[in-house]
Amino acid sequence: MTVRFLPMDSEFVARVRAGGPDANGQPAEMHVSSGEGTPCRSCMRHVPKGKTYLILAARPFPAPQPYAETGPVFLCADACEPWDGDGVPPILENSPDYLLKGYSADHRIVYGTGQITPSGDILAYVSQLLEDAAIAYVDVRSARNNCFQTRAVRSSAAE
Repeated sequence: MTVRFLPMDSEFVARVRAGGPDANGQPAEMHVSSGEGTPCRSCMRHVPKGKTYLILAARPFPAPQPYAETGPVFLCADACEPWDGDGVPPILENSPDYLLKGYSADHRIVYGTGQITPSGDILAYVSQLLEDAAIAYVDVRSARNNCFQTRAVRSSAAE
């Protein structure tokens, strides 16, 4: 099975960059990157040192509901090329582990799938979860701060 890691929704990203509201109805905050710890959820790379980035609330779900977590994310303030690469994106190489959770097609956590996973095992665990037809996608979050990083889907679901 081929797995695709998806960037944040491009319409949401464009709206926030243009000054529109984040998931909490607020404009994004603008900051200058130190070059570390600023993973952009669009290009899936760290915002380069000295470049501006946005901090905003994101809820990567279609509607509010009990399992639709909202949390802080970073985006390059300027337009960047959304991630469309193969394999695990670069932003998932900077922490020893991440929290992975499988979700059903109705955007509910599939209980028993949540696991703190070493960085080097992300692709294997995502692939294992997506072999279950009850799991529509897997969200990858920070194991330390619970910040949304990316969503993984079966390749055919992303195309």
